[in-house]
Amino acid sequence: MSRVAGSEAVESGAAESGAAEPETAEPETAGPKTARPDTAEPEAAAKRRPRLRNALIWVFGALGGILWGYDTGVISGAMLFIRQDITLTPLMEGLVVSGLLVGAMAGAGLAGKLSDAWGRRRLILGAALVFIAGTVGAALSSEASLLIGARVLIGVGVGIASVVVPLYLTELAPMEVRGGLASLMQLLVTVGIFLAYLTDYALAPAHAWRWMIGLGVLPAAVLALGILTQPESPRWLAGRGRRDDARAALTLLRGDDETARTELLDIEKTLAEERAATQRLTLRDLWSPRLRPMLVVGLLLVFFQNFGGINTIIYYAPTLLTSIGFGDNGAILANVGIGLVNMLMTLPAMRLIDRRGRRPLLLWGSVGMCAGMAVLAAVNLTPLHHGSLLAPLTLFGVALYVAAFAASWGPVQWVMLPELFPTRIRAGAVGVCVVFNWLFNMAVALVFPSLLHAWGAGANFVIFAVTTFASGVFVKRLLPETKGRSLEQIEREVLRRGDAAPSPDEVSASTASVS
Repeated sequence: MSRVAGSEAVESGAAESGAAEPETAEPETAGPKTARPDTAEPEAAAKRRPRLRNALIWVFGALGGILWGYDTGVISGAMLFIRQDITLTPLMEGLVVSGLLVGAMAGAGLAGKLSDAWGRRRLILGAALVFIAGTVGAALSSEASLLIGARVLIGVGVGIASVVVPLYLTELAPMEVRGGLASLMQLLVTVGIFLAYLTDYALAPAHAWRWMIGLGVLPAAVLALGILTQPESPRWLAGRGRRDDARAALTLLRGDDETARTELLDIEKTLAEERAATQRLTLRDLWSPRLRPMLVVGLLLVFFQNFGGINTIIYYAPTLLTSIGFGDNGAILANVGIGLVNMLMTLPAMRLIDRRGRRPLLLWGSVGMCAGMAVLAAVNLTPLHHGSLLAPLTLFGVALYVAAFAASWGPVQWVMLPELFPTRIRAGAVGVCVVFNWLFNMAVALVFPSLLHAWGAGANFVIFAVTTFASGVFVKRLLPETKGRSLEQIEREVLRRGDAAPSPDEVSASTASVS
């Protein structure tokens, strides 16, 4: 009863203080000039225009994923030849590899405030320019310090893109296809990794590590030029008081002025409700009883995605394969195959995420990842370690794990993070979670070699099998379903739960009941 009453009071106050204002203040000529049903343009052609516009937005916006994946994956092959031209100690080699992750943490930390101040589109442009500067610097580096600095700069671009691109795609996508379209970025991350592996394999005979790294300039340039032609986020525009611009952008995206008007009113209603609240939402409120459950959910999402073991496969698969008898070229070629599985298995996730929902994909993904790690643990801890089945079973375990991850935890995390938080703090909250994402990523990358040396591969795969099992328990017990609900509906549900100040048991019950 208290939840309903509180909610009605907020909505009533919002309606009196601002929800109805857009209706009366709206000029009849507001919004872009679009084709009317009574014009000569065929209706089918009019419908195709917003589809083409949306396609270009998602292509240019998600192109940041290719840069992210390429710069993450290319260093594994390039490092074999960098040490031939630049003197590197083992510590410096580690810094060259992990410098990107350090920069990514910094970029993700800055992205939240910058995207609120500058806008989503302008910050994506800035990230592309940072990519270009860092890539050119790395390709031309003549000493270790310059290369490490350039890798850190590339990482800043990666960190910014990892926050603002999913945010941009989520806020522009129609509700009914938001999950599939926002997960396009994760697909392109896998495309970028696959292209990096192919580039490494193609240029390895020439030892051309500068070209391996330098070719990353091409997608960065396309992103910089393409994003200039795209609209700003309507939600960001409405939050800045630019109502006409927000409606123009929505009409351009939806292709229908009435649909745009309705969606804008819903956005403005949410903003009015927040302004009418007794306490204005800030990033500090993430630690309050109202929003702490969603912060915990967001942090657990990024924790399980990273500590489930995917980074060990992406970064160390060639090392694992050479340790069981593969030659260098064979290991690199097998790595290309792993990258191909990673890319192709993201496609079913894009199709199913808005049909089956986020939670079912994550649950089945956890099952598949746990099974893959169990196979790898069994291979390394039983007599199979010395048998003829060692190589095929290892490849099967790796492929099963990567396929399950790519079809679930890979794309779903990036779809759900922007969905979990209120509009006024969405950018900052996603930024906090993504900073931890890169911190966890770096921790796994740095710690795994030491654990591998101390305990062996089998014990580590047991740990990852346990972690992936725990990830399934987390999804089952704590994760809410967000499929088919507008960002504003999700936000209201989060705030209503917070207003009710539930106990931990109530939080678990209420989040589980959403599905």
